[in-house]
Amino acid sequence: MTWTSDIPPQVPRIGFVGYALALVRGSLLALWLIGMLGLHLLVRGVERPVFGLHRPWSPWITVAVCRGALQIMGLRRHASGPRMKGDGAMVANHASWLDIFVLNAGEPLYFVSKSEVAGWPGIGLLARVTGTVFIRRDRREATAQQRLLEARLRARHRLVFFPEGTSTDGRRVLPFKTTLFGAFYSDELRDRMQVQPITVIYHPPAGAEPRFYGWWGDMEFGANLVKILATWHHGRVEVVYHDPLVVRDFPDRKSLAKACEGAVRTRHGQGVSVA
Repeated sequence: MTWTSDIPPQVPRIGFVGYALALVRGSLLALWLIGMLGLHLLVRGVERPVFGLHRPWSPWITVAVCRGALQIMGLRRHASGPRMKGDGAMVANHASWLDIFVLNAGEPLYFVSKSEVAGWPGIGLLARVTGTVFIRRDRREATAQQRLLEARLRARHRLVFFPEGTSTDGRRVLPFKTTLFGAFYSDELRDRMQVQPITVIYHPPAGAEPRFYGWWGDMEFGANLVKILATWHHGRVEVVYHDPLVVRDFPDRKSLAKACEGAVRTRHGQGVSVA
């Protein structure tokens, strides 16, 4: 599934100064990611034989990586709302590849992503190393995928996924798909699991179109990355944590998904028009 728009995105003109800035930032970002990836692999090499599926230290390296990456790119992040305690998962609306850095900058998380991401240059490697759960959107594999998610949740990995199933222009929230919510209803998890909805709202740079940070349709990642790196004065991204929802309070996955979508959609509608 890919969301598209009838109105094509504006292509900002990048001058010499913009490309120079993109080169500097891109070089710093690459060095930062490569250096921290090496540290992550070293720490994970110690964790794996001792703790197995559990990762007591390496996820905090991922948090530091994402915070540093946002600083290098120049994108300000503001978070508000309660932080979830205890076992649980998170769901958020999806506007851009930037969401990965924005959400992971808050606390250790493990993303649930479509299997195609594993093969993406650079990003695929980072996703695999940091423990991303890759799934195929195929009904024939639904049972096996639910077991995989349950195993990770039992290991107390805080999973986060995008129920819309695709990214958008950042100006809307698509209907939440309910399939992955089914993992929370196993006999072992239902009574102790909670799900926290998160609203992510991008505010564009001064003078830029409202959809500036959106990444959708057939937009190329490389061109979008250069645009972000070449922007001298960025806007900001707002991350709103909503009250966690207790799974056992909802009779089925559809009602839980609807409640999560309602929380995200309501807050997104309130904040998306703010400059």
